[in-house]
Amino acid sequence: MKKYVSLLPVVIFVVIGILSCTQTQKKTVEEKLPVREVWTTEQANDWYKDWGWLRGADFIPSTAINQLEMWQAETFDPETIDRELGYAEGIGFNSMRVYLHHLAWQIDTAGFKNRMREYLDISGKHGISTLFVFFDDCWNPTYQAGKQSEPKPGIHNSGWVRDPGDSIHINPDMMHSLEKYVKDILASFSNDKRIVLWDLYNEPGNSGYGNKSMPLLEKAFEWGREINPSQPLSAGVWNWDLKELSDYQIQHSDVITYHNYGDSANHTWFIDTLRSLTQKPLICTEYMARTRNSLFKDIMPILKRENIGAYNWGLVSGKTNTIYAWDTPMPDGAEPKLWFHDIFRKDGSPYKPEEVEVIKNLTGK
Repeated sequence: MKKYVSLLPVVIFVVIGILSCTQTQKKTVEEKLPVREVWTTEQANDWYKDWGWLRGADFIPSTAINQLEMWQAETFDPETIDRELGYAEGIGFNSMRVYLHHLAWQIDTAGFKNRMREYLDISGKHGISTLFVFFDDCWNPTYQAGKQSEPKPGIHNSGWVRDPGDSIHINPDMMHSLEKYVKDILASFSNDKRIVLWDLYNEPGNSGYGNKSMPLLEKAFEWGREINPSQPLSAGVWNWDLKELSDYQIQHSDVITYHNYGDSANHTWFIDTLRSLTQKPLICTEYMARTRNSLFKDIMPILKRENIGAYNWGLVSGKTNTIYAWDTPMPDGAEPKLWFHDIFRKDGSPYKPEEVEVIKNLTGK
């Protein structure tokens, strides 16, 4: 017994050493997860051939003011989603761009993913694929779970919220929870054939953030390539003045997405500029602002002719107030003479029947 006791410290030391070594090896493995390469031009073009001409809208149901109201259990609205995607199907749209939000995942992870699946079931029923968006630097910098604010009369996107917004700059440690979020969603839906691609970050650097958004942009691509979903990864170019961000987005996107709210001449210039930098497929994930002469009749034919995916902002006029222009509020809440975005009223009637005819002619409906 005495001899056993004298050996006990040695045994404990050895066991601790083995456990420590094992944990160190595990940590090393975790730190060295393989990160796949960015798709080649050939890979990207082969992928794009399978989809044909993608056309649709940036979608949020008319009953939701922001991403949280769309995805939280209390306000998730499958009936409205079903009805309004039916409007889209009726004019020949075959894809939608849809924003997520990490807070909805954080407060109810399983429920959030189930609602994503329900959305995909509904959209799939209408022959509509989905392009999901993770992060966003636009509009309100803070957010909270639960009941969302009511729309401010006549104010464009008065309740839309950034993700992660100011929080990441106040608390950089939240990067760890954002990593879990991105990896969990990508791993859960990595082989879902109804998903076109993952838009990792909407307009990084907007709201005056500039290059402060670079660390999260870089991490988002790194996390995505570690999970390596079957769908491509991208982040849309939107502002050439943000050169470092734009260069990074182009160099690290599997396929190239972009935003343009200019007229036909400006949009054509934007396309030509991108094609001077890359031969990968192009997908326009935001366009159409009537007061800026970004119009269906002018832009959509260009995108079809050039085989560029076409997602305009807005489907049905609702709580986001995107019929009002960014910089032209109407505090009395009156309907503007010229809608900025959106195609349909809530009852499914088109704002401009002649626009719907243009769309249907181009989509073959």
